Amino acid sequence: MNIFRDKQIKHFSLFIAIYSILLVGVSTWFSINQLNTAKSMYLEHDRAIVSALLEQEVSKEVIANAISSTDISTAGMEFLDNLGITTNTFGSLLPHFSQFQYHFLRIALGGGICLVIILVIGVISFLQIRNNLYRQSGKIIDNYINNDYSCHLPQDSEGDLFHLFASVEQLATMLKAKSETEHKTKEFLKNMISDISHQLKTPLAALKMYNEIVLDEPYNTETVKIFTEKSSSSIIRIEQLISSLLKIARFDSGSIEFNKSEYTLNEIVYQSINELTTRAKHENKEISINGSVKDKIFCDRQWTAEALSNIVKNALDHTDAGGHIKIEWKNSPIFTQIFISDDGSGISTEDIHYIFKRFYRGIVPTQNNNTSGIGLGLPLANSIIEGQGGNITVKSELNAGTTFTLTFFK
Repeated sequence: MNIFRDKQIKHFSLFIAIYSILLVGVSTWFSINQLNTAKSMYLEHDRAIVSALLEQEVSKEVIANAISSTDISTAGMEFLDNLGITTNTFGSLLPHFSQFQYHFLRIALGGGICLVIILVIGVISFLQIRNNLYRQSGKIIDNYINNDYSCHLPQDSEGDLFHLFASVEQLATMLKAKSETEHKTKEFLKNMISDISHQLKTPLAALKMYNEIVLDEPYNTETVKIFTEKSSSSIIRIEQLISSLLKIARFDSGSIEFNKSEYTLNEIVYQSINELTTRAKHENKEISINGSVKDKIFCDRQWTAEALSNIVKNALDHTDAGGHIKIEWKNSPIFTQIFISDDGSGISTEDIHYIFKRFYRGIVPTQNNNTSGIGLGLPLANSIIEGQGGNITVKSELNAGTTFTLTFFK
């Protein structure tokens, strides 16, 4: 039966069973004891009668016949009635019966009280334990209603009650997850709105200023040309900012689904630098690739190429003219690693722990600290790689160069 799967009910049932056995045992002992007492009292009564008759010199044969006789005569009953000995006579007036009665009541009352006390203690203990369980569970459920999930309902036993607790606990877990999701969503929207508003202030302010300058000098062709180009740069910066923010927002909300397949590392790397080679050539910087064309990687091609592209862009931003950016990779049975290194300005020890934090621009100036970036390339690259189960590590020496290591586990 399911009811006996409850540990507390099982223990209480065991107590009732032991109590029942004890009750039967005590009742049996009490009955035997009273029979022996009655027998002793009966023999004492017969001895007293025989002794009195012998003192009156009644013959032994008459006494023997009287003691062993089971017949009841009318004369005998009338004689006892005349003496006042009837069924209505108080037991205290019958010497031997009064002793038996005293003995019986003493044992019966004492034993009965002990048995009642044991039963009451057992029942009260069970009810107290059960009541404590109900009270504790009620407090925990009240906490759940108030969004406090620090305590949990007991689930260390079986039975219908604890099965109910498990269901309530499962419901509480779902409510907690929903509450946390709602809280994260609110925080995400709050931070995203704050980031967007903060980052748009500068380019929008620049656009406003450029527009005012052009309006003030509409016939100055050179001025109009210069500030129109600057306006275009600000618009491109805004587009890049919004595009990066939207991508990061998709990662933060968990709405990105990677379409993984097997590709050669060579094609992923060349796709990532396809739009950067012209810039590198224009800035007199070299991008070299070194790795086996046969090595393959299981990943999302578009997102992985974008992550690599963002890291290479960062390297270009922090490398002087004549600098060298090197992309290498190696394959092992456990993981695939891509190394992107440069001989640029490097990253200070104060900044290196924060480079994957969005909008972080560094607090320590370097020889080539390009400030044109928006501080979202590395955080986006980190989200892409970690989203595919990999990780990014970085080693850097100030004014000597930086190496990013991208690890994809198989």
